[in-house]
Amino acid sequence: GIFKPMDLNRVIKLLEETDENDLEEKQLKSVRKLVQYYQNGFPLRDLAQIFKILNLCTGKIESHPQFLECACDLLKLCGLPFLKKKVSDEITYAEDTANSIALLGDLMKTPSSNLRIQICKCIVDFYHAEPPKKHITGYQQASSSYKIQMAEVGGLAKTMVQSMALLENQLVEKLWVLKALQHLSTSEVNCTFMMKAQAASGICAHLNDPDPSGQLLFRSSEILWNLLEKSSKEEIIQQLSNLECLLALKEVFKNLFIRGFSNYDRQLRNDILVITTIIAQNPGAPMIESGFTQDLILFATFNEVKSQNPLVKGLKLTNSYEDFELKKLLLNIIVILCKDLSTIQLLVHGKVILALFTYVKNPEKQKIIEWSSAQREELQLHAIATLSSVAPLLIEEYMLYQGNARILAFLEWCESEDPFLSQGNSFHGTGGRGNKFAQMRYSLRLLRAMVYLEEEIINKDLCEKGTIQQLIGIFKSTINKPNEKEESIVLEIQSDILLTLSGLCEHHIHGKEIFGTEGVDIILHVMKTDPKKLQSGLGYNVLLFSTLDSIWCCILGCYPSEDYFLEKEGIFLLLDLLALNQKKFCNLILGIMVEFCDNPKTTAHVNAWRGKKNQTAASLLIKLWRKEEKELGVKRDKNGKIIDTKKPLFTSFQEEQKVMPLPANCPTVAVMDVAENIRAKIYAVLGKLDFENLPGLSAEDFVTLCIIHRYLDFKIGEIWNEIYEEIKLEKLRPVSTDTKNLEAITTASENIGKMVVSLQTEMIESQARQDVQNELKVYTKIQATHKQRELANKSWENFLARTSNAKTLKKAKRLQEKAIESSRQNERPQNAVFHRTEIKGLNTTVSSGRVVTVESTPARIIGGPLADTDIALKKLPIRGGALQRVKAVKTIDEPKKSNLT
Repeated sequence: GIFKPMDLNRVIKLLEETDENDLEEKQLKSVRKLVQYYQNGFPLRDLAQIFKILNLCTGKIESHPQFLECACDLLKLCGLPFLKKKVSDEITYAEDTANSIALLGDLMKTPSSNLRIQICKCIVDFYHAEPPKKHITGYQQASSSYKIQMAEVGGLAKTMVQSMALLENQLVEKLWVLKALQHLSTSEVNCTFMMKAQAASGICAHLNDPDPSGQLLFRSSEILWNLLEKSSKEEIIQQLSNLECLLALKEVFKNLFIRGFSNYDRQLRNDILVITTIIAQNPGAPMIESGFTQDLILFATFNEVKSQNPLVKGLKLTNSYEDFELKKLLLNIIVILCKDLSTIQLLVHGKVILALFTYVKNPEKQKIIEWSSAQREELQLHAIATLSSVAPLLIEEYMLYQGNARILAFLEWCESEDPFLSQGNSFHGTGGRGNKFAQMRYSLRLLRAMVYLEEEIINKDLCEKGTIQQLIGIFKSTINKPNEKEESIVLEIQSDILLTLSGLCEHHIHGKEIFGTEGVDIILHVMKTDPKKLQSGLGYNVLLFSTLDSIWCCILGCYPSEDYFLEKEGIFLLLDLLALNQKKFCNLILGIMVEFCDNPKTTAHVNAWRGKKNQTAASLLIKLWRKEEKELGVKRDKNGKIIDTKKPLFTSFQEEQKVMPLPANCPTVAVMDVAENIRAKIYAVLGKLDFENLPGLSAEDFVTLCIIHRYLDFKIGEIWNEIYEEIKLEKLRPVSTDTKNLEAITTASENIGKMVVSLQTEMIESQARQDVQNELKVYTKIQATHKQRELANKSWENFLARTSNAKTLKKAKRLQEKAIESSRQNERPQNAVFHRTEIKGLNTTVSSGRVVTVESTPARIIGGPLADTDIALKKLPIRGGALQRVKAVKTIDEPKKSNLT
């Protein structure tokens, strides 16, 4: 078919008229003709006029009910895809389309049930568009998502929410509006409009309205879900955090819990509980006031703690997936509810601790039979995790139900060889398949939470029950167990054991004595970990922190343990860790070193330590000081000297920070600086090692050491300067004596700075002179080496000249004979017998004996005179030694004439 032109303006004009006779019949006829004409859908270009016609028709319904049918017919056609002549029509008519669709929300004000239902059907059709009955020549369908986009642009969702207020008691219409809103709430844009129209509170408050169809609850919960997911979660929670909404949710949840039997009811019940859980995260939500908290606690514990409450009498959970999820959700919401301390009394009344402790036992001995073994294990882990949050708030209840004894007995089972095939298939069971690591992990986490309350009654009871020895035993049993999958879990278990031991021993010398050498051994074991593992991300860093913490809490202050730690080279291991130069550990290690140095045996160990390239502990500490000052932006020159003698320790942060008058109990910037970096600790350690006798320092180290040595003096001067500045800012005038004293102190501090600078300058100059002297020594050595080489070369040249030139040889022989002759005495004693020592006619210039080794090649090449012996062959061929048998070398028995040298 094709569209013949239709004059829509004429139809509009006709509908606007009021005077003519039989006008109503004409108007209805023209609209019906219009409906017939556009039965395959509306073109986008005509949309604005068509919706004007629709608006005029709905306006007449009250006085002329016949127009209802026309309006409904037009709305049905709106459900068909819009048509476009050109590709650009979607953009060209976007504004008209958005305004037209927005009008649908306004038409909801018309007091006609059928019309309202038809509007909702039309909106639902946007999401389930039907194809046109017939193809129209020259036109094609607009894209399927076009109407949905235009509904977003026009803000239809907002007006649809507002229309809910008009439908208080009209259930069918309300359900249709909820269906339309359910579709609209699938987009973020619409959810934001709905949020602004207070949709969440409006829908939630009516959740409990009578509804035989069951649709109200389903559609409402779906819309609430979408609003929480796709708009501002905080804003929606705020809208739902009122008494009206929570009372409605409570009633719905209670009814579904007690009377819901179908799978669908159970799913809906769980959805409502999740929405409630999200609301409960808001501390302002009146959960207790609405009575919801009390009901939730009852429902969470009725299985484990028998209750006479009629709500749960005869009620049972099945092992279906939905009921299992419900149980987990109820445990989860207890953790959230207990963040509001007002809940504590309700938790006590509901015996929550006792209910949760029913799971802290061998799963096979649990009396609860509803669950499968996998479900039972998951609930057990979930319950122990819940206890970690709840038990620290209910100390009296915890002790009343013998919490410590229950946990320790359970840990004993975890460590036992009792065969137990855990499933390890939940969030809490990670890494625990076929072993008891998951149970051990959560029990230790619970124990740690209780110990860290520092409650005397709990910790004393634990020590009396032998917890320290038991934990050390568990640690030892985990040392060689982990494979790759379980490694991170085992590391967490070990960290928690050490932290718990720290909590038990920190303020109890008796606990430290029980910790003893066995405890020191496990600490040393961790400290020997390969440093490369610290970068693995598995948890070695956390374990190392826990270990350092336990050195502080379990060893320091107990002299036998300290001595054993030193004896086993613990200080060496500490310094090895410090030498890794990892900032996160430095502060803690140096703190431990400061305390350890109170033990007189420590100094020898610190001085004996050597790191890479033979580095000493003192050199390492000074290097750390320089690194720290560089990071803090302290001003030093290229040689490490002080630049500003008035502020020798000032960091860049202190420079930027202006002095402010503070109350006496507030630490100032200069005081905070002591705690916030490691300089004070390095000063303390070096002070205990004695500044005068530190081994292995370079000149640069000595220059830095001058500053470290005077750290305390400089810091005191800095604090006095702050006092002086504060007095000026507060415009106080000290008495003249105080003024003199203040000036004297600041001058003295500056003088110390100048003195240190002059000492540093002297050291640098002395080192420069020493460097020059060392250089000269090296040059002299080089010179002597060159001289020796020249003489050797000259000797070799003479030797060659004598062997290759007979005249030179003769000349040398004459000189030799002359020298021999001149060395003899001219006068001889009487009757003396004269024996000649030279052999006549021998043309050699070397001293002659009975045996001569003749060689024409230097010894360094052929291996020397011993090369021909058997003993030479047994020697290693070292430089200058015998290398091989050399045939060219021979022994001469009798002196023979030779013209060789």
